[in-house]
Amino acid sequence: MDPVTTPRHEPAGYDCPFCLLQRGVYDEYNQPTDIVATTELALARISPKWWPANPGGALVIPREHHENLYELPRAVGHGVWDLVQEVAVAMRTAYACDGISIRQHNEPAGDQDVWHLHVHVFPRHHGDRLYEQNREARWIAVGERTRYAGALASELDRRPASS
Repeated sequence: MDPVTTPRHEPAGYDCPFCLLQRGVYDEYNQPTDIVATTELALARISPKWWPANPGGALVIPREHHENLYELPRAVGHGVWDLVQEVAVAMRTAYACDGISIRQHNEPAGDQDVWHLHVHVFPRHHGDRLYEQNREARWIAVGERTRYAGALASELDRRPASS
């Protein structure tokens, strides 16, 4: 299957924050302590932006730079999805949440705001109103993220690798 041909949305000279994180370039939104798991094809990290009733959300990204789902090689997509599943299972236990939601955005009209494919993994709680609170999401300080990163990374380390 051929990928859909779409215009590029990343501006010329774009410094991709996810690529910078992997190269060891850190800032208030990207810290080494945010990374909870890596595989050959994907990386999982605690998100620096949380919704009010869903602390500890994670992002799973391909290690290679791919702007969106349309151009993602199948093998990389499988690697990302495998890690999404591992993170979701670990998050359910590590956070004792009631469920998990996953979402992924493509292009500006699809609410994509970082020009590197990423999958959101949200811990869910009964009555959390996740999809009603988009405007209330806030950026989280490194110290607050670290506790969730530690819990999730520990749970991921405890589990046997999927085959």
